Amino acid sequence: MGAGVMKNGGGGGNRRRRGRRGKAAPMSEINVTPFVDVMLVLLIIFMVAAPLLTVGVPVELPKTAAQALPQETEEPLTVSIAADGTVLIQSTEITREELIPRLRAIAAERSDDRVYLRADGVVPYEDVAQIMGALNAGGFSSIGLVTDVGGPALNGDDN
Repeated sequence: MGAGVMKNGGGGGNRRRRGRRGKAAPMSEINVTPFVDVMLVLLIIFMVAAPLLTVGVPVELPKTAAQALPQETEEPLTVSIAADGTVLIQSTEITREELIPRLRAIAAERSDDRVYLRADGVVPYEDVAQIMGALNAGGFSSIGLVTDVGGPALNGDDN
């Protein structure tokens, strides 16, 4: 496939060697086309496979730009955890045992899987993490944590 064979009798002048009459001589040109074809196929394979090799944890990263949120077509779902540990969906108090079934029923009716979680500052982190797990199990994968502005900055300035 790469190198061809050429007979001595054609197009190369009248030079003939004794003893090689009628025998084929190797062609000294390299055919690059198969090489280019193989390289293009390998390039396509690597272009398709490279994004699949990235391993990461799916995390909703916080946005730092202070722009207005886009207008939503339906009212955003809000789940709140009060200081005493009670859980509220919108303004309706609900027990933790019926939280996941209620969230699944709400998720079946909604087209948006975004939910906002509001938790009092004295609520333990474990409770917030459990409610976030319940939100995920209930069908809401996009969870936004609601906070107040004006807290301490990471650079040491209290604003």
